[in-house]
Amino acid sequence: MTYSLPFKTSLLFAALLSLSAAQSATIAKADYSAGKTNITAQYKTDKAACTSLAANAKDVCMEEAKGKEKVARAELEYSYSGKPNDATKVREAKVDATYTVAKEKCDDLAGNSKDVCVSESKAVRTKGMANAKMNQEIGEAKMDANQVKRDADYKVSIEKCDALAGNAKTACVASAKSTFGKT
Repeated sequence: MTYSLPFKTSLLFAALLSLSAAQSATIAKADYSAGKTNITAQYKTDKAACTSLAANAKDVCMEEAKGKEKVARAELEYSYSGKPNDATKVREAKVDATYTVAKEKCDDLAGNSKDVCVSESKAVRTKGMANAKMNQEIGEAKMDANQVKRDADYKVSIEKCDALAGNAKTACVASAKSTFGKT
């Protein structure tokens, strides 16, 4: 018995997390609705393909189908909203999907081998979730830093406007507010 499953699972987690979930362009409502319909249809097809299997192979197949659907829905939601929080949900869905399949595959084992397999799967899931959370926190820190920079640039622009008078000063302040999104 080799324990290459956890190693392969770790590699899969790393690959999934490195995939770019950072697309900020959003899709149209019609495309979003069509995407939901396509995901449901694909899930039904994947689920139907599992009916010919038996025992744990069928269970693994069903978990793969469910995981694929959850990831697709999370990706669609992120494509629609473009929110950083939804990007984190995509990473978490990928981690969860991989974990549930790996855990289900452990059911083919018995005794200590099964216990080790389950423990390794849980450890890889914990690491994957930590990485997803870390990516979220890094993203939030970057957004905070960018806001601080914009605020500093705004203050400099307003300070430059103070050297002007009358309509020139009013126009300068209005321009600064417009440029930096202040009201």
